[in-house]
Amino acid sequence: MTVLVPVLSLVGFVALTAGTALFVAAEFSLTALERSTVEAAARDGDARSRQVLRAHKTLSFQLSGAQLGITITTLITGYIAEPVLARFISPVALALGASDGVATAASLVLALIIATSLSMVFGELVPKNLAIANPIGVARVAAGPQAAFSFVFRWAIDGLNGSANWMVRRLGIEPAEELRSARSPQELGSLVRTSAEHGSLDARTARLVDRSLQFGDRSADELMTPRVKIETLSAQDTVADLIDTAARTGFSRFPVVVAGDLDDTLGVVHIKHAFTVPAVERATTPVRTLAARVPTVPASLDGDTVMDRVRADGMQVALVVDEYGGTAGIVTMEDLIEEIVGDVRDEHDTPDVDVQRVGDGWLCSGLLRIDEVIEHTGYAAPSGDYETLGGLVLTRFARIPEAGDRVVLPTAVGESEDDAHGGWIARVESMDGRRIDRILVRPAGPEEMGRLRSTGVEDDRG
Repeated sequence: MTVLVPVLSLVGFVALTAGTALFVAAEFSLTALERSTVEAAARDGDARSRQVLRAHKTLSFQLSGAQLGITITTLITGYIAEPVLARFISPVALALGASDGVATAASLVLALIIATSLSMVFGELVPKNLAIANPIGVARVAAGPQAAFSFVFRWAIDGLNGSANWMVRRLGIEPAEELRSARSPQELGSLVRTSAEHGSLDARTARLVDRSLQFGDRSADELMTPRVKIETLSAQDTVADLIDTAARTGFSRFPVVVAGDLDDTLGVVHIKHAFTVPAVERATTPVRTLAARVPTVPASLDGDTVMDRVRADGMQVALVVDEYGGTAGIVTMEDLIEEIVGDVRDEHDTPDVDVQRVGDGWLCSGLLRIDEVIEHTGYAAPSGDYETLGGLVLTRFARIPEAGDRVVLPTAVGESEDDAHGGWIARVESMDGRRIDRILVRPAGPEEMGRLRSTGVEDDRG
């Protein structure tokens, strides 16, 4: 009988630790599971998977049951294990020459440490790591016993859960019974980028998905071709002029304007319209008779709505107007597709690209959007009253620059940090009238940054 009690106590300690492990495994596996994964497994007709799905639908209740089970088993484990382990440790302490008082105190402290450590490692940490590594497999094992325990102690769980929910509502938050399975575009984008970094998703696929998720956050003025790059036809131009302009530029659609003013656009004409006119009449038929009306969209309209408007129009083009009612640019289906899949070129496009690697820098178009600059070069610009790289450079010069002018670029982390670790410099390579056409952006070391700043100005020629 003297031996039986300690042995049974040890068996009880092991069983209670296993019970703690079961509740911990159920808690972490149910929390880690996505609803889509659970539903897919349940559709296969497996009984255990259906049990997991039922538990997942009452997640708040099941987690409360797991917490109650963990608390009960842990308390009983401590109550049983400490005196039993102390009974084995005390004779050892006495044999080492300790007094009765010291042996009793030492054995209780050591018993507490050993019992707590074993319970934490085998009852909590091991099942937690298993559940995170294989949530669906662990949930299939633990969900059934966990659901049975929750059913038996429903009265206690409901009381505790009700009290907790009452306090949560007092804080102005409505408790949820199950985890939110939907994800925002920002969360999905973060998941895609993380998957690509860890090799779980192909980099090109990740980039395509990430661009698609960001598309809806773009506005029409970010997606459009700006007015400075638009080729137009005058209302007096003929179909023959349309054909010549299409051959010269490689474009297929042209706004037809009055007196060269894009703000006074009659419509848009497509090169295919030229083939509806007999060849002998093309030199005398004005393009204004062929121009089709196209929708206009505000510059602030979101990308998804712009896509709907452009797709609904037969010309697959829309005029973008600014807040003053002027024409800011045009947006075509090609512009929208390129925003998702990247640059799309055919045999008619010019060879110039928006970004080219040149030595230790990048030769960029002045019209490159700020969010695209970091994607291509790694330079992160701070937020400001500009949308393009050319606009940023203009704000730094505070004047119309000339080819060869250089300027120190600010960064999102602050210029003071750049002085110690280097920074970024932009050099104007070419101008298109008063517009910056091409810019060379490159990183610079601390010495070069210091030389530029020592002049007392942040731009020079060279």
